[in-house]
Amino acid sequence: MAQFIGAIDQGTTSTRFMIFDRGGVEIGRSQIEHRQILPAAGLVEHDAREIWENVRKTIDAALSGAGLVASDLAAIGIANQRETTVIWDRATGDPVAPAIVWQDTRTAPQLAGLDADLLRERTGLPPATYFSATKARWLLDTVTGLRERAERGEVLFGTMDSWLIWNLTGGLHLTDVTNASRTQLMNLATLDWDPVLLDIFAIPRAMLPEIRSSAEVYGTADGLGVPIAAAIGDQQAALFGQTCFEPGDAKCTYGTGNFVLLNTGTTPVRSTHGLLTTVAYRFGDQPPVFALEGSVAASGSAIQWLRDQLGILESASDSETLAGQVEDTAGVYFVPAFSGLFAPYWRPDARAAIVGLSRYHTAAHLTRAALEAICYQTRDVVVAMAQDSGTELDCLQVDGGVTANALCMQLQADILGVPVSRPAVAETTALGAAYAAGLAVGFWTSLDELRANRHEDRRWQPAWTESRRTEGTTRWRMAIDRTLDWA
Repeated sequence: MAQFIGAIDQGTTSTRFMIFDRGGVEIGRSQIEHRQILPAAGLVEHDAREIWENVRKTIDAALSGAGLVASDLAAIGIANQRETTVIWDRATGDPVAPAIVWQDTRTAPQLAGLDADLLRERTGLPPATYFSATKARWLLDTVTGLRERAERGEVLFGTMDSWLIWNLTGGLHLTDVTNASRTQLMNLATLDWDPVLLDIFAIPRAMLPEIRSSAEVYGTADGLGVPIAAAIGDQQAALFGQTCFEPGDAKCTYGTGNFVLLNTGTTPVRSTHGLLTTVAYRFGDQPPVFALEGSVAASGSAIQWLRDQLGILESASDSETLAGQVEDTAGVYFVPAFSGLFAPYWRPDARAAIVGLSRYHTAAHLTRAALEAICYQTRDVVVAMAQDSGTELDCLQVDGGVTANALCMQLQADILGVPVSRPAVAETTALGAAYAAGLAVGFWTSLDELRANRHEDRRWQPAWTESRRTEGTTRWRMAIDRTLDWA
């Protein structure tokens, strides 16, 4: 009997394949970065073919490194960067254009005239370049002849989960309810493509995938013989991997961006404070579970910018050492609004700014300001979440690559004023996809089994005084105001 579960974690900057045992312990992994294609300011693209090739390579490498073969896997689950949009040829399987990444802002002109109230009511999402609908429309309107081909069903649309399922299974065109809820084309009440929304965004239904649950056997991976048994958006996967199964449970994932999700149960909570109402997960024919989400566009990517564009850091991990050379930022605030501000502001006109500089300041101050920016942005979302839900956070469960930075996590506890808890398995996105796939095939039989797998690795307690926290958040809001009305 197969003793392990595999998980594809297809993220914004890299793809990894991870293997877990019944205790949720990592047995093997392989990870490959892919190119970030930046044709101009505000444009972010990926090569979908490169990503698919990396998926195949990481599966082979992780199995080989762990001394396993495909038959040792009971199933494979997929977690993926959401909203990133791919259109490909149904006959050849070739993408018709580069994938447009969720961070891309080229579709801002489409937002004018959209009915924000209608969109929020039907989708739980505000008008924003973030979501897939405007990206798909841009491709249909820009690539010669593509709209006509889409109407004839010759090309297919999907987010990364659909693209990977199609390639893994030899042509099944599917998506799950969590990813569909991020396209701005699915109705939250019906969990199906909405004809009114398709008409608003001029998207032919013939190109859309079938919407399925987050955990069920979709098909079998060609060449592996392993069931593909889950697909779930990366942030929802992390919520599940953190075992946030009850209403009021919340987590924050730190990656390219920051994503805070709060489980709100089987009833969607409509936000009035700039958050998103989204599907958290749905298993088989059970009722869907919903979440409130606050999405921050740039967190880990701010550290990457210091490394790649400014050359301040040789590696992202150097940020902790460099920032630790100073006790504070000496009044510097860095708002990394490279693609505008997401939750709770939703200001695509914002652009990044560093304020409070003097000749006294050093690379260490700027790096520490970048770490604080990650934490202030998270606090903005947590405050909005409490206002919408009426639930005050008593501990923030965290995961993702940035959580390896102990200074950043201490700053997060300081700025929030509540403890921060990191699990023993920090890569909860992959773990959540594995859990979903395992439940679908009976590898695990209950949520209680999964809860028993969670163990805390480290906890940070807040150390700032309330007056310091208040001063910092007040100055942060002043810095936010200085980023507006630029684009």
